[in-house]
Amino acid sequence: MTDGTAGDRASAGPAGGSSGGPAGGLEILPVRGIGDVTAGDDLAQLIVGAAPWITDGDVLVVTSKIVSKAEGRLVEVPADGPEREEARQRVLDGETARVVARRGPTSIVQTHHGFVMAAAGIDASNVDKTHLVLLPEDPDASARRLRADLLARGLDVVIVVSDTMGRAWRNGLTDVALGAAGIEALLDHRGQVDPYGNELSLTQMAVVDELAAAAELVKGKCDRVPVAVVRGYPRSGEGSGAAVLIRDAESDMFSLGTAEARAEGLRAAAALPGPPLAGTVPPAPRSGVAAAAPAVDPAAVARALRTTDGVLVSSLRVGDGIRLTPAGDGAAALIRTGADAHRVRAALAAEGIGTTVVVDDEGVTLTYGAPR
Repeated sequence: MTDGTAGDRASAGPAGGSSGGPAGGLEILPVRGIGDVTAGDDLAQLIVGAAPWITDGDVLVVTSKIVSKAEGRLVEVPADGPEREEARQRVLDGETARVVARRGPTSIVQTHHGFVMAAAGIDASNVDKTHLVLLPEDPDASARRLRADLLARGLDVVIVVSDTMGRAWRNGLTDVALGAAGIEALLDHRGQVDPYGNELSLTQMAVVDELAAAAELVKGKCDRVPVAVVRGYPRSGEGSGAAVLIRDAESDMFSLGTAEARAEGLRAAAALPGPPLAGTVPPAPRSGVAAAAPAVDPAAVARALRTTDGVLVSSLRVGDGIRLTPAGDGAAALIRTGADAHRVRAALAAEGIGTTVVVDDEGVTLTYGAPR
């Protein structure tokens, strides 16, 4: 049996239970044989069929991918080529509440759930090439449903829905809890006194994250083991789900650096060089030969222009450069075109694309290639 061999289990030695931990240690057991999961599958039946040895009080750590598959959270995409990347980007845009950071093709975003993670948790692994797997729509609700389905079969267990994330300031990935049911997500030590007489004022342990990370030790990424059982962890009440682990904006100290970077970016935008004044001649290239405009990434240009969606008033045309023309007659329209050109230049500069400005009687042309 999978719960009875040394090779199929990880265990932790005895530990004191005075701080809420397991007094007799933990066992971590893989659940093998679940197989492929498809939309509409009964996860509770698949789990008990593969692991009839599960007992009351066990903690079931279930990878979010099989939850998503059972709930039909898959999106069909082309198998390869630029069309696949375009489709993936559309899916990412739909799952993104805000972009936190971007470097090249990699995006760290906040999902509509509130999770901050790479690519909104959209996954192309362990699924056929024509589909992408999205996160469960409501992981806490998914955990509650699975717990209720197992309870209806006579099993009173804890459910943790897990996924893999990176961590700020540390390399490497670890599994964390996206959803939970039948357990308090946080173990609150505030107000307790340590052995040296110090009162704990801040310590709240994210126990569901710890359980998710521990379970990953026996699940792996390529072993087709989407569920693990942690045995021996004491129950701590029904809990209100894993959503309590998401920091709100007011307590997010990591955003301070973002605010400072934004201020620096605004200062850089204000200092972008403008076009030459009337009656002056712009400096020639050092070689004395007109420089060819450099190749730019069309995707980067598209990202920059998405930044200005809903802001520009001027007409805009994209080709080898960007052409802006006034939306109306008169000085006000001309002034607004100049302001719009500066907005576009700032957005392009944020993507690493420098521009020069050429102004004529009918509008403004931005040419790629100048210092940013």
